[in-house]
Amino acid sequence: MEGIGFRTLDSTGLQLFILVLFTCLSRILAEQEVENLSGLSTNPDKDIFVVRENGTTCLMAEFAVRFVVPYDVLALNGIDLITEQASLALPRGAEIEGRCGNTEAELQISWINDAYTFRIFFIKEVSKGKEIWKISKVQLVYDTSEATHFINAYNPGKHTATTHRLSALVTPAGRSFECLAVQSLTLISTDHQKGVSVSMSDIRIQPFDIQSDFTFGPAYKCITDQREQLEETLPLILGVILGLIIVITLSVYHVHLKMTAQQPQLPRDRSLYKNM
Repeated sequence: MEGIGFRTLDSTGLQLFILVLFTCLSRILAEQEVENLSGLSTNPDKDIFVVRENGTTCLMAEFAVRFVVPYDVLALNGIDLITEQASLALPRGAEIEGRCGNTEAELQISWINDAYTFRIFFIKEVSKGKEIWKISKVQLVYDTSEATHFINAYNPGKHTATTHRLSALVTPAGRSFECLAVQSLTLISTDHQKGVSVSMSDIRIQPFDIQSDFTFGPAYKCITDQREQLEETLPLILGVILGLIIVITLSVYHVHLKMTAQQPQLPRDRSLYKNM
């Protein structure tokens, strides 16, 4: 009986092992493609990234981004430290990786032999009874020993700058976020808590619920773009309203003149009343 018990236990363990192995293999074998289509952009500063799983587009991102990274250099006296700033942008040949899911997604962009890695984390959740998606975290890993941008950096090495408790680009589920205006973030670096500035513009992103291959869902415009669009259309609206007021005024005046002309003209000389 004990032998049977051991065989049952071994069989159960083997089944669990096979199940776990099958799950892992399924994830590994899930075909994933990542494409950097930045060369198709007419804007030299704008990058285009696509992540596809099993032949279906699951994440699309278009944006222009620039980073301003502070770093220390040694002063001329050889004692004091001076803070300089490195300005970075994504090159056209950047390598990308991605991860798609039902409620979590990630886009990772690396360049110059992994001296720089930019990560954007997305989540989908229910907020105030409505399903939305948003950026939950942004991270930049940078190496100050990369001398192209960090000139004479003091104590060079790799650092990680990350946002904390981020809730950005909040968008209704099934729609893409679109914004021409600059969206700015500040990341806190492991390099003495320095603030790294990230500026994104000309944005179009959708990390979930893409219905057609290489096609964004309906655009959800940022508040800044909505305000600018209102400022552009407001003079036109006011012009139309003013034109309507003028037309109505002229019409009323014309009707008034017509009604006045049809009334009988009474003589001013009272002596003429007898002949009427």
